[in-house]
Amino acid sequence: MPISIWCLLIAAILPLIAVYPAKISREYDNSRPRNPEYWRDGFRARALAAQNNGFEAFPLFAVAVIVALGYGGDPQWIDRLAMLFVTLRVIYTGCYWADRATPRSIAWMAAFLTAVAIFASPVWS
Repeated sequence: MPISIWCLLIAAILPLIAVYPAKISREYDNSRPRNPEYWRDGFRARALAAQNNGFEAFPLFAVAVIVALGYGGDPQWIDRLAMLFVTLRVIYTGCYWADRATPRSIAWMAAFLTAVAIFASPVWS
């Protein structure tokens, strides 16, 4: 199985990891997981935003990988780009946690362009 398919699984799990540190607080009430007051400020708000953006970024990446593999893109190239996408999304989440807006935006744009490159990769094969 291509590495890029495994990257789909990792990218699907990343949003859950993005919010996990905010949920390990003693103040977190699992009976009210969507309590807006809990997620309102600071690290918790950034962790939730990172999770939401991860869910938003996933469909484009998933479709890109499936289209690229299905239309004869170079599997090695797709694998490399998929690993780059996952790495950039990890950096993106770290930047969100650390409240680093500019590097976060750069990582987001690079990941987006990587997904577009995966999608378009059959054109160059």
